[in-house]
Amino acid sequence: MAILALNVARVSQAADSPLPGNHPLNEKQAGDLLVSQLRCAACHAGIQSDPVFEKLAPDLSEVGTRLSHDYIQRFIESPAEVHHGTTMPNVLASKSAEQKKEIAEALTHFLIAQNHAETKPEPSQAGSLDQGKKLFHTVGCVACHGPREVPIQEADEEEEDYDDEEFLDRPKFAPIAVSLDHVPAKYDVDSLGAFLFQPLLVRPSGRMPDMKLTREEADSLARYLTGQSPPERRSIDPEPALVAKGKQYFTQLNCAACHATPGMTPAPKVVSLQDADWTRGCLSDLPGPSPHYELAAAQAAAIAASFREASQKESDKDRLAKTLTAFKCIACHRRDEYGGVHDDYNSFFETTEKNLGDDGRIPPPLTGVEAKLRPLTLKKVLFDGESVRPYMLTRMPQYGSNNLRHLPDLLQRLHAAEAPEFALAPADDEPELSNDEQKERRAAARVLLGDKGLNCVACHNFNGIPAQLNKGIDLLTMPERLNKEWFHRFLRNPGAFRARTIMPTAWPNGVAAYKDILDGNTDDQINAIWDYLSLGTSAQIPPGIQEVNTPLAVGDQARVYRGRSRVAGFRGIAVGLPEQLNYAFNAETGTLSAIWSGEFVRVNWSGQGAGDFNPAANPITLAQDVSFVQLDDQDAPWPLLPVMTKEAPVNPDPLYPKNHGYQFQGYYLNDASIPTFMYRLGSVKIEDSSVAIAEQDAKRLQRKITFDSPEPQTIWFRALTGEINKASAGTYRSGKLRLSLPQTDVQLRPQTGDKEKQELLLRLSLPQGKSAIELNYELLHE
Repeated sequence: MAILALNVARVSQAADSPLPGNHPLNEKQAGDLLVSQLRCAACHAGIQSDPVFEKLAPDLSEVGTRLSHDYIQRFIESPAEVHHGTTMPNVLASKSAEQKKEIAEALTHFLIAQNHAETKPEPSQAGSLDQGKKLFHTVGCVACHGPREVPIQEADEEEEDYDDEEFLDRPKFAPIAVSLDHVPAKYDVDSLGAFLFQPLLVRPSGRMPDMKLTREEADSLARYLTGQSPPERRSIDPEPALVAKGKQYFTQLNCAACHATPGMTPAPKVVSLQDADWTRGCLSDLPGPSPHYELAAAQAAAIAASFREASQKESDKDRLAKTLTAFKCIACHRRDEYGGVHDDYNSFFETTEKNLGDDGRIPPPLTGVEAKLRPLTLKKVLFDGESVRPYMLTRMPQYGSNNLRHLPDLLQRLHAAEAPEFALAPADDEPELSNDEQKERRAAARVLLGDKGLNCVACHNFNGIPAQLNKGIDLLTMPERLNKEWFHRFLRNPGAFRARTIMPTAWPNGVAAYKDILDGNTDDQINAIWDYLSLGTSAQIPPGIQEVNTPLAVGDQARVYRGRSRVAGFRGIAVGLPEQLNYAFNAETGTLSAIWSGEFVRVNWSGQGAGDFNPAANPITLAQDVSFVQLDDQDAPWPLLPVMTKEAPVNPDPLYPKNHGYQFQGYYLNDASIPTFMYRLGSVKIEDSSVAIAEQDAKRLQRKITFDSPEPQTIWFRALTGEINKASAGTYRSGKLRLSLPQTDVQLRPQTGDKEKQELLLRLSLPQGKSAIELNYELLHE
């Protein structure tokens, strides 16, 4: 799909609804959301605040380093005029033009004076406008902001036939189209790029989600959104007199009611709105002393209904509908009879696997998702950005665990209420099988999956090996992700779960097509497939596919490859350096887990993606447990990564890294394509980068770890495990690895879980602000 460079959006006529999108909310429910989003409870007493839907105001602590100073002043003077659709009220609506300018100028000086950042980083040279244009129209920005340009149909693309009942009966609704016209005047490329890279830092309420952009992608998108000729920006040096006046206005206007600012206290709340006169106050058509909101008539009526109508106990079904509407999940996902991609935006949802049809490009429906996905999978998708559809260009946004932490439990309650509908047939209650019977079942499942049976491997990858026809979801991920009951029902009738799916019905009307396999018993065949896939990577490859082992080489720039690996877990990241020194990083636990020299990696299918990788030379492997923790004392055991066995196949601590304070936040590349990994330990921000140092015949990996702590605190770092010998002060050796450490508090003690070996711990006393340590890993050849 090409894009015609016209700054227009193809949108249908808006429906008369308080909220955009195909939502199921009645007037009062929509009003409840608006009351939370507009933060009426910040000023008015008697409103029960709902923290899930409350839209917190942006963090203003460094606003002067992020936004144009001219924009700040103009926005304060007239928010809706400068930023169409903003939820910021006009607190100066009743003032004269001269008064507005005076107050806005003083407030701007006050806000800029709150900056505490040291120096602004050098302007970014990364990214490109063309890449930004493509990202905006493919990764999902269109779903909430609307297209900025019109697609041109490629010659080899056929118009999709929508002449079917499901399409014709689709209700007409206003698309979600949050305006971005204000962006070029508000940001420069660097400040917008930083915001797009980590939007939840500034806007913790998550209405602008994290789209899992790399640093280069964020900069490219920023270049596109700010345009080729952004307006000139004027910087303001705060004047003490105006700063003092601005502080007074900040108090008088009660800005602290929404914007938490150190040293500023909100004013006491005013009267309840229960019996309010809706022709006056905040919702009045005529500006007055109250904050003035630019609301459509339907929105004002919905807010009035929220206060006028008595609140009833909210069902889980209604709460889910509110959640999906508030966080705009309905812009991409369909649930029951609501939500779904708007017709005018449909063509911007793309895939690299066109043969998969809508399954490959449209985000999956959420109808019955509580029965479909296992609880742990729900959390991984919502909070860790797990994805099994690399072919789908639209990305699953991350709204942050603080905003959606209620959602997994909410879905599980709904699942429990509907559980009988998804109960398995009695055949699932079968006696324990003998070894011979298990072997027979596995052999049968292997045949069914292969090219002599149902040929599932023609359209589904298997253990990272690509399918020959369509490269659909990897079969081995299914028992990890799905509930067995849902898997059974889906295989029996895929079309009942997703309209227009290309997934064939292999057991039409519940009848097996292959009568000679497991006596043609449908339940036995599906159970056998499930058990076979549950073997994971130890499952024998079905007939009809062949493993491809592709080497990846490193040139003049570093190379990064992401995928599963025995040396780095299922969220492994391999980094190859031009000096032929390589390492693997386990992003699931935040640890450097392997180092090797020579050739880079071999993957089991060509191209960047989710295939497995393994070092192309013998690696020195390190522990894959979390590297940083906060121990109660120096004798406390190190928390170990849970290990599953055949005897104990259930993970006893599925949220192991998160339960110990770890959270991965991505990485960015420098000019040499060397990554810096970003993660957290509790409140401590950590950046972790390694480079190769070549000295005569020796090479070492120099690792710099930078910490940014909001307060002084102590954390522990496990640097090494195994048979460890102290070579000299600050130098330790384990096998063919020599590790040099900074001067710090070091403890060498028996290894947790294996007292015959040792573990090397560093006690790090972090000051407030930034600090760093440097480690050097040298590979020995004797």
